[in-house]
Amino acid sequence: MKKILITALLVLLSLSALSQEALTTVASVNVPRYMGTWYEIAKYPNWFQRKCVSNTSAQYSTQPDGTVRVQNRCTQEDGKVSEAIGQARQIGASTSPKLEVRFAPEWLSFLPFVWGNYWVIDLDPDYQLVAVSEPKREYLWVLSRTPEVPAKAYEELLARLEKKGFDLKKLEKSKQTRP
Repeated sequence: MKKILITALLVLLSLSALSQEALTTVASVNVPRYMGTWYEIAKYPNWFQRKCVSNTSAQYSTQPDGTVRVQNRCTQEDGKVSEAIGQARQIGASTSPKLEVRFAPEWLSFLPFVWGNYWVIDLDPDYQLVAVSEPKREYLWVLSRTPEVPAKAYEELLARLEKKGFDLKKLEKSKQTRP
């Protein structure tokens, strides 16, 4: 009987994992328009941002070779600013919403595992509010052009993210102390 219950539980877990639909992205991204500063409004907590307590932002700028320079910054508990410089590249067409990003040194860029998925899954038409994730939905960021987002726009985005299969209970608001 115990084996049957365990088998049934494993089958149910497998079916629930299979039932989650593939993550969809926005149709396209105008990369030059996406460049500039984005402030972190919320995120799924992750190990590589564990020391960040406030003022998390990302600065994107195009490079002559077509890649994107990524400069992530945040304030740590001791007041020091932490910075990570990375590189992003589009996967597919020049308007593809799927990018890969790496923060490992350039000489390691030939290794596939140093690149992480950066998929634009929600983006308002004015390029003011965006949600970024990856196929497994393990990571999620909500970014804005301003340190604060109107409540209605944020709630509407959360509703769309929930429809895409994200667990909103895991989402953690980010502290922005900039004016």
